[in-house]
Amino acid sequence: MCANFQPPPLETLLAWGFDIAEGAQYKSEVYPGQVAPILTSSDPNRIHLACFGLVPHWAQPKLARMTYNARSETVSSKPSFRSAWRNGQLAAIPVQCFYEPNYETGKAVRHAIKRKDGQPFWLAGLWERRMDDPGPTRMSFTLLTLAAAGHPIMARMHGPEDEKRSVVVLGDDTRSDWLRAQRATDRQGFIELFDGSEFVDEAAARAGSP
Repeated sequence: MCANFQPPPLETLLAWGFDIAEGAQYKSEVYPGQVAPILTSSDPNRIHLACFGLVPHWAQPKLARMTYNARSETVSSKPSFRSAWRNGQLAAIPVQCFYEPNYETGKAVRHAIKRKDGQPFWLAGLWERRMDDPGPTRMSFTLLTLAAAGHPIMARMHGPEDEKRSVVVLGDDTRSDWLRAQRATDRQGFIELFDGSEFVDEAAARAGSP
């Protein structure tokens, strides 16, 4: 699972050529309940700011702190996610890195997982919109996850007894195809473990920590 990530700076998104609302702002590290930049299947060329934690129309905004990850194995049946999945509300979330706890020293040490070349990359997710919501959950998103036992990086994260899970990384050339995958059967090919040889993990203190 992933509960914290670092989006690329706004200047990077603008340099990529995406349209983005004037005055858009987001934190350098994002946690559930906070906004982050995303692309959506309904508007794949414009960056939107959305709350990390998907909130369907029938739920209270506080649900965002429990729905920031969606298991790919059950996403089609879970009440919080099934409508977005069925309707093809697919999202691509740009990240510089994401964070996971590593217990190899005997205690939790936050590790940053990032590309070896230092370039940003994209994660697969779902989005939702609440037209009558004036707050940050007017648009929201979740990250898809899958089982990661045996993965060279993700199998080393979390505690020894915890289930090993990974986010779904989209390749540079597959982001647009993912956003267009309107049939559920077309999406399965994107939901796979990322190539660990292209990534690195390293200890990363929280901002403001010694």
